[in-house]
Amino acid sequence: MKAVRYTLLTVAMLVSGCASSSGTDANSSQQVSWWNPLSYHWSAALPWNWFGSSLTATEQGVGGINGSTAMTEAAIKEGVKGKYDLRQGMRGHNGQVVSFWQAMDDGKVMLVIYGQTQVDRIEVLDSRIASADGSKIGDAFSAKFDKAFNNCVLASGLDNRDVECRAPNSQHLRYVYSGTWHGPEGLMPSDDTLKSWTLSKIVWQR
Repeated sequence: MKAVRYTLLTVAMLVSGCASSSGTDANSSQQVSWWNPLSYHWSAALPWNWFGSSLTATEQGVGGINGSTAMTEAAIKEGVKGKYDLRQGMRGHNGQVVSFWQAMDDGKVMLVIYGQTQVDRIEVLDSRIASADGSKIGDAFSAKFDKAFNNCVLASGLDNRDVECRAPNSQHLRYVYSGTWHGPEGLMPSDDTLKSWTLSKIVWQR
């Protein structure tokens, strides 16, 4: 019986001490709090969640931007998940005024979104954005193609010194490759020359 009374007395003292400590430190900046590992969201600790999810260029569009996205600041910002600063602009093209939004990061243009009332075209310049097949800005032409025939054409407009290739098995994605070419303007560079060219732009076209 003495042993039982001693045990009960010890437990009572411990409980009292814990309660007293909790009350004393209630206003302390070093207040102790209990952590329940069963209530923790372990997915937050996974390495691929440390920096947030990246955008991806797919058949449907880029990130949350697609052909049904309105050409408004709010809609574009939501589509890029608030990852960029936005700047609106206009320029002339083939006698028409073209409206666009530029998505900026640290003063650099990472995306250009074109359209009138809805998005028609998206140009990806951000090397952190991959296409559905894993292609990224900076990839070599030879990593995706072994020849230009039946795959590529000379790019037009502002990219008329580049080569535009249809992404394999895609109807909406194009890859624009840039490099050094000393041949005549309007002539497709040789396959050997293109091997060293790199992906400079991923284009989604509605």
